[in-house]
Amino acid sequence: MTEKSSKDTAWLAKAVQNGDRRALARAITLIESARADHRGDADALLETLASSGRQALRIGLSGTPGVGKSTFIEAFGCRLTKAGRRVAVLAVDPSSTRTGGSILGDKTRMERLAREPNAFIRPSPSQTHLGGVARRTRDAVALCEAAGFDIVLIETVGVGQSETIVAEMSDLFVLLLAPAGGDELQGVKRGIMEIADLVLVNKADGDLKSTAIRTAADYAGALRLWRKRDGDPEDFPKAMTVSALDETGLSEAWGEMQKLAVFRQETGFWDSRRAQQARGWFADEVRQGLLRRLASDPKADAAMARLSDDVAEGRRAPGAAAAEVLGRLGNDPV
Repeated sequence: MTEKSSKDTAWLAKAVQNGDRRALARAITLIESARADHRGDADALLETLASSGRQALRIGLSGTPGVGKSTFIEAFGCRLTKAGRRVAVLAVDPSSTRTGGSILGDKTRMERLAREPNAFIRPSPSQTHLGGVARRTRDAVALCEAAGFDIVLIETVGVGQSETIVAEMSDLFVLLLAPAGGDELQGVKRGIMEIADLVLVNKADGDLKSTAIRTAADYAGALRLWRKRDGDPEDFPKAMTVSALDETGLSEAWGEMQKLAVFRQETGFWDSRRAQQARGWFADEVRQGLLRRLASDPKADAAMARLSDDVAEGRRAPGAAAAEVLGRLGNDPV
């Protein structure tokens, strides 16, 4: 890192800690960059801010397409900011597998919340990263906490088995669903249901209100059949109805989130889960670092190409070929 780069990082860290939203946006842009020189600056920035000691309530939010996640987040976020809370929204948009592009329209869809001085909205492309979250979402969460936000909402791409990865970076996980019958219950993957702390059936208004109430009752019955999880009070997980359009049920949902967060803090589950998440984060960074080293090593890259052909033509087993490539890295000093 150059002297100028070091000074810029120090200035950026201080500005983020002072709650400067433009500085926060710039910091997230830095950590999302794939450039090698930016990666060094990003690591230095995160290392500087790691000692801030600030924590936010991290809420992961997922739901089926068209369920109204953006509408819910805007109504919910505005309610929180009016109560004096500082709210950051990290919204992940799916990237095209063909072009790599993303629409990134969440800020447009949350126009009212975007105007709130105590709110920060950052859309990011998933870049086809498994789990419905962007590659650097965890770093962005850490930056938002260092900037003094009380609540960080992490909106994932949609519902799927692989998206349970959002639980590895959140304190609470909320699953948003639309009013429906049994087909909806079967259509949601069991894996994501098992990590849901709160199931919110949205659009409980107008002609759909009675359907929403029945759907919530169906989910509540299903949740009671599952084994009690560590870190949950007796009546969790639970299902409720909300209407982002009429803004009904939002206060009750927030009350349940606070109840669960306080319970986990008082029982020590909060700290142990955060520690476990940090260990997992570290392990993932090591794995990604190994992949970067493979990609940047010409000899390893040539070996990968040669062994890939051998595997494709049936001359080598994938596991043995992979072990040979990894063995090359294992001989290098860390």
